[in-house]
Amino acid sequence: IAAPACSPGLHQQDELDDEPPPPKIRDTPEDIKQEAIVNTLAFHPHEDILAAGDIDGDIYLYSYSCTEGENKELWSSGHHLKSCRKVAFSSDGEKLFSVSKDKAVHIMDVQAGKLVTRIPKAHSKPINALLLVDENVVATGDDEGTLKVWDMRKGTSFMSLKHHEDYISDIAVDQAKKTLLTSSGDGTMGVFSIKRRRFELLSEFQDGDLTSVSIMKRGRKVVCGSGEGTIYIFNWNGFGATSDRFAVQAESIDSIVPITDSLLCAASMDGFIRAISILPNRVVGSVGQHAGEPIEEIACSRDTRFVASCAHDQLIKFWDVSSLHKTTIINRPTFFFHISYLTLMQCS
Repeated sequence: IAAPACSPGLHQQDELDDEPPPPKIRDTPEDIKQEAIVNTLAFHPHEDILAAGDIDGDIYLYSYSCTEGENKELWSSGHHLKSCRKVAFSSDGEKLFSVSKDKAVHIMDVQAGKLVTRIPKAHSKPINALLLVDENVVATGDDEGTLKVWDMRKGTSFMSLKHHEDYISDIAVDQAKKTLLTSSGDGTMGVFSIKRRRFELLSEFQDGDLTSVSIMKRGRKVVCGSGEGTIYIFNWNGFGATSDRFAVQAESIDSIVPITDSLLCAASMDGFIRAISILPNRVVGSVGQHAGEPIEEIACSRDTRFVASCAHDQLIKFWDVSSLHKTTIINRPTFFFHISYLTLMQCS
């Protein structure tokens, strides 16, 4: 006769009951609550780390995780005297660059959280835009339309050009690192040659501010968002006039980030983040929203799985955009088809 199976004793049962439940795994990291409105976000190029700069001039570094309760503040810095307007990691992830309304450029050591370089009067006006061209070259743009390009080995600028009549909102560079593109509050896009160290041209004036600029379609198209809620599209080497444009049903388009060669996410003053197809031009859908709160900026993670957003609700939110990689927009002469990966799987 087989012996009866042993049941756990009272002491063993108490130990089992005391075991904590397994951690909950989420689709996205939890929201991060800030004490002030965040202006700018940047993802680390190699690790699950996010930097944020706020209107008080403070910079925060967080590690993020889809495991509930695992988001952690790594360090904070209050070196800027006024609002921090842009942050960006170096390509190796060891340095964090920032620019501010206080006209300074700062470089932080990411590991130690310490200020290593400060250019106190980098511009004569508040700085609004920042782009790391490569490990040694940095571009900055200010509130009155001046673009500067810096050799960080020397800490000096080798280009200082003013051709915009209003603030520079964003800067982009081509893959060859030869041409800088700027979007401006004066409604124009600027083209500057790094190789020749000179201004090339301004586009024709558009309706309203140009708030953002990105290069898409494998370098063949340049896309600008605007304060009027219109997307403007330029051909590469056809920068003088737009090749296409379309209006998005939004109050404005304040920040854009490419997700694929043909799809971008656009954040608006109405609090929505929209997925938008470029050529064919179409709003694919809503990625998420900060309910009724203007969004300051969005950023895309290194693996393009997440978009992070910051808004006037003082929250940093994360959105899963991985499904956009499986989305195809097929153009037809009179109508569009939106084919999702799920639909294709169901039909196969």
